[in-house]
Amino acid sequence: MADKKSKAPPSQASPKDAREAKARNLESLRERGVQPYPHSFQRSHGAGELQEIHAGLEAEQRAEGKVRVAGRVMAYRNSGMFMDFHDPSGKIQVFSHKDHLDEQNLALLKLIDLGDIVGVEGTVRRTKRGELTVDAQRLTMLTKSLEPLPEKYHGLTDVEARYRQRHVDLTVNRESRDAFVKRSRIVSALRGTFAERGFLEVETPMLQAIAGGATAKPFVTHHNALGIDLYLRIAPELYLKRLISGGLADGVFEIGRCFRNEGISTRHNPEFTMAEAYMAYTDYTDMMALVEALVVAAAKASNDGALAVTFGETEIDLSPPWPRKSMTDLVAEATGVDFLGITDPGAARDAAKGIGVEIDPKANWGQVVETVFGERVEEGLIQPIHVTDFPLDISPLAKRHRDHPLLVERFETYVNGWEIANAFTELNDAQDQLARFQGQAEARAQGDEEAQMLDADFVRVLEFGMPPTGGMGIGIDRLAMILTDSPSIRDVIAFPTLRPRS
Repeated sequence: MADKKSKAPPSQASPKDAREAKARNLESLRERGVQPYPHSFQRSHGAGELQEIHAGLEAEQRAEGKVRVAGRVMAYRNSGMFMDFHDPSGKIQVFSHKDHLDEQNLALLKLIDLGDIVGVEGTVRRTKRGELTVDAQRLTMLTKSLEPLPEKYHGLTDVEARYRQRHVDLTVNRESRDAFVKRSRIVSALRGTFAERGFLEVETPMLQAIAGGATAKPFVTHHNALGIDLYLRIAPELYLKRLISGGLADGVFEIGRCFRNEGISTRHNPEFTMAEAYMAYTDYTDMMALVEALVVAAAKASNDGALAVTFGETEIDLSPPWPRKSMTDLVAEATGVDFLGITDPGAARDAAKGIGVEIDPKANWGQVVETVFGERVEEGLIQPIHVTDFPLDISPLAKRHRDHPLLVERFETYVNGWEIANAFTELNDAQDQLARFQGQAEARAQGDEEAQMLDADFVRVLEFGMPPTGGMGIGIDRLAMILTDSPSIRDVIAFPTLRPRS
């Protein structure tokens, strides 16, 4: 909180009064011939850079030479004699005194408000109290802010306001800035890890004639020139596999947006970011090692090299290798029911009901196993684990398990009770794929809006031939949540989807 001498402190000025005062100061600047929005300002240093360069400067010592820094005024004390400038790299104190400023700059000083972006030229010293300070010799108004900072300008505490006014949130909440900086490092680490392993980065369509590659409800749009409906992609999978089939590279990956027209929660946003990759001549066991390498790289990049992260009050150790357990084994451990020994769908539904799990009366065997897993196992998977060998019924794009006809070679990686990755030994048998697509089409015709569409063109790709391939996808948003200790997905998506205010 600003002290009693601070200019227009929140405790003394309403938002309306503060806006009016800022508008008057803007007009005064223009009357004086001062450009309140100049085109550029040449900085010599960032605030954080100055702090690093002069870390050894003793109290009451002055550095040689002049510097030019700029930032947003976040604190204003003693009629502007002391101001705190913040930029993306950190904070620096600015001392503005009549002994160092001419009349024109002193007049400008009186028109500076909290929230303005200002440039300063001067010399660097460390005060008696140890604060690194720029003694201003010249001030330059760079952007006159007309909107007051939040009442408690060191923090925007209204969660809804933080998401709707991300520009304010980033300005006043250091933890929000840190989370997005870490997210950027996470994405860079994933991209670098793929490159180190010889993957080629590619781009595939976001507008697709058939929404495929995942089980989800798509968004629909209309293309006027072509006169057709198109779908925002729910996954890039089927296009990435086309590139493997065509021999573009043994390994391809894409980091990009996907869209699913489904519910919103602390772990779900209709628009989210995926990293998907496919590698020829590998299977799902190779993908487990790849997922571990990617997550480890992301953790190190965002956590100062450490693999132990804290989420809430829980410490999570990401050190590989991670355990691998089949979905049915985990369900059996949690419930005492071995669904591999109950192959009839009706009997499986009855078994689930017998342990208190509500089941859709139309659910097939795989859906029963998936539902029981979701209710009795999933949220307890806190430390990283690969949940393997999913039911064939719920995995239309994965290759059948080499040892069990009811299963496929698929795994999902769980951390903190959340799925963060999904991977297959990819199905490359065109006839098998066609039959599974037809089964999905039947389910869709019966009202399942999330069932996959029959993609005849992709079947032709498999008829042309795709080598044995392993594929995986990582949800970057959830991974970023875990690595930044963020309880909501909206904390790691800069502009999450929100209901418009009336």
